[in-house]
Amino acid sequence: MVGLTLDALKQAAPKGGFFSDRGWLWSPEPFALTKAQKKLLTGLGHPLHRFQQVCDQLHRQSSEGTRPGWISEILDAGKPPWLLEHQLLDSQRGVGPRVIRPDLLLTEEGVVASELDGVPGGIGTLAWLSQTYAAGGFEIFGGANGMLEGFSSLFEDGADILVSEESGDYRPEMAWLAEQLGEKFSVQEAEKWQAGDREVYRFFELFDWESIPSAKGLAAGGKITPPFKPHFEEKLWLALFWSPSLRKIWESELRGSHFRRLREIIPFGWVVDPREIPPHAALPRLEVSSWDEVGGFSQKERRLVLKISGFNELAWGSRGVTIGHDISSQEWGSALSQAQADFQSKPSIVQEFQETKLIEHPYFDPQTGERRIMVGRVRLCPYYFVDSSGKTKLGGCLATIVPADKKKIHGMRDGVLVPCM
Repeated sequence: MVGLTLDALKQAAPKGGFFSDRGWLWSPEPFALTKAQKKLLTGLGHPLHRFQQVCDQLHRQSSEGTRPGWISEILDAGKPPWLLEHQLLDSQRGVGPRVIRPDLLLTEEGVVASELDGVPGGIGTLAWLSQTYAAGGFEIFGGANGMLEGFSSLFEDGADILVSEESGDYRPEMAWLAEQLGEKFSVQEAEKWQAGDREVYRFFELFDWESIPSAKGLAAGGKITPPFKPHFEEKLWLALFWSPSLRKIWESELRGSHFRRLREIIPFGWVVDPREIPPHAALPRLEVSSWDEVGGFSQKERRLVLKISGFNELAWGSRGVTIGHDISSQEWGSALSQAQADFQSKPSIVQEFQETKLIEHPYFDPQTGERRIMVGRVRLCPYYFVDSSGKTKLGGCLATIVPADKKKIHGMRDGVLVPCM
């Protein structure tokens, strides 16, 4: 019979684990995708890659004055001048991330992209999970070695994987990944790394650049992915995708099928811009003329999610996320007021809250080892690797399943992490 025991999983795991002082619940089996979900995920890499290419083009054109200046003005808020100058160099034209990971929430209607992660974790963890569950007899989506092959394909001669202290929780998984890939790959402390001829995989967020002495040298070296382009780490793009004034641009720059697919998966959102709206105008769908009015919404009206966009220590994971109907009206109003006050240094977005689908999945009780069933909510994270010609390839898909009472879906001790099959 196909399946894995708790003992088998624990014995197969590396002694150091995958995350510093973190863990998850083990499951006897992967998360099963439907045919429709498999088809969607298989074909999603290229539209997302094109979306990022258009974002980069739009930012550059706005900076150069051929598109509305307010676009780059918002995206550049709070960034140091040297980073803004670097991302506009001719050498950076068309350079984008080569690992793409959307965070997809599973709903009754399909999937919704809550985020497009600029520096995604989980690469090593999913690589190990894919291998381990494949060895247990399961047909893994992306293949047993899809993640290892995908990551190694980015660097013909290997690479140094730079992990900062801020991102240190992920060091064990990246160390395991490098070990599997062989001597051409190594994990280095970002704070101590000295620029050289080696290609580099950047595993730290750009807001943390001041703690990396060689940051400017790294950027200038050019042999690095993700690139030193802070606009790619902003959730603002998901809100700007719905801006009425930019719709014609998105339609003209994206293929029709790609535009429609993105509209299906990106939740409607708004930039929390405190500037005055004309009295005869209104925020689309919210039908009010100021964010102060949104701050006064009733619990029923505030099925909304407030997020710090990027370039901040609170902008990754779930730390900078506020769910409107989960808190008091006073807390919601205060959070929106703070977001408006911070607009010039760390912009925020609001998105429509997405009700996730309840599913059942088996897991092992961590105390008794007994097989139990969790009623929970799922986040799917497919990983796409972009080769030098711009083609995308799926490496695998990580499912994070959390108990039904959790509104925020992320890796946690009482959640399940499994590959998809």
